[in-house]
Amino acid sequence: MSTAYAHILERIYEVTGHVPRGSATERSARCPAHDDRQPSLQVGMKQDGVVVLNCHGGAKCPTEDIMAALDLPMSALWPAEMQEQRRQRNSDRYDRWMPCSHDKVAEYLYRDEHGTVLYGVARCALKGNGCQGFRQWRPDPSKKSGRRWSLRGDDGEIAVRLVPYQLPEVIAAVRDERVVMICEGEKDVEALQARPLITATCNPMGAGKWLLEFAQYFHGADVCIVADRDEPGRRHAQAVVDNLTPVARTIYVVQAAHGKDASDHLAAGGTTGDFVEVWAPKPHNLEIGG
Repeated sequence: MSTAYAHILERIYEVTGHVPRGSATERSARCPAHDDRQPSLQVGMKQDGVVVLNCHGGAKCPTEDIMAALDLPMSALWPAEMQEQRRQRNSDRYDRWMPCSHDKVAEYLYRDEHGTVLYGVARCALKGNGCQGFRQWRPDPSKKSGRRWSLRGDDGEIAVRLVPYQLPEVIAAVRDERVVMICEGEKDVEALQARPLITATCNPMGAGKWLLEFAQYFHGADVCIVADRDEPGRRHAQAVVDNLTPVARTIYVVQAAHGKDASDHLAAGGTTGDFVEVWAPKPHNLEIGG
């Protein structure tokens, strides 16, 4: 006897006060959804363990009404393994959803120094034609999904603390005197960090959004900025250089030898060692204060 079948029979007895009678796969019972003086509810179990309810009384109560009278969800008609499979499918489908109605293909979590998630960025595969391709979200326990699809509060102001991507890794690299590579977006960071011994970061929301307060994490750092090969990329690199020059130990600016950005470069067979150096605003041999 399946767990679902046994559970339904037990609930019918608890609600009606009458024991369902019959075999291991089919029983007759009092229908809990109407005033049933004679057992008019057929409770059957299919070969896959799914429970089937058929009310043959004058009311011919639909299954939804019967389950509501039993105070059970419709999913209680299915065996536990089927319930889990359905839950997983629904969870996966919901987890892929984005406000643009396109499936999410990647998600990037921004964490504080202690690893706590502050906010996230989701990416779909259909950037263009009116779709931004990216959406930010922040944790919100009041939402069924646990997230609110905006970094702004009701007053229109940013409601979260903004930090560089992969902040715990950045802090560790600066402490250990390892180079930190700064890119324009999370996809580039992930591509770089897939290579051994590489630490990379970026700011949220793309080019032109580097914040002055990010300098606090780069005191004494050795920085390599990977600038995109376009005008917004050049301006973005300049802004990062201006911000970090007072605090970083060394700063180099490089570009992809193949394609526009770090992802293109690596996908084309490039390595982290053959980016093209275009500027050394604070090279290794520069005397501080000289």
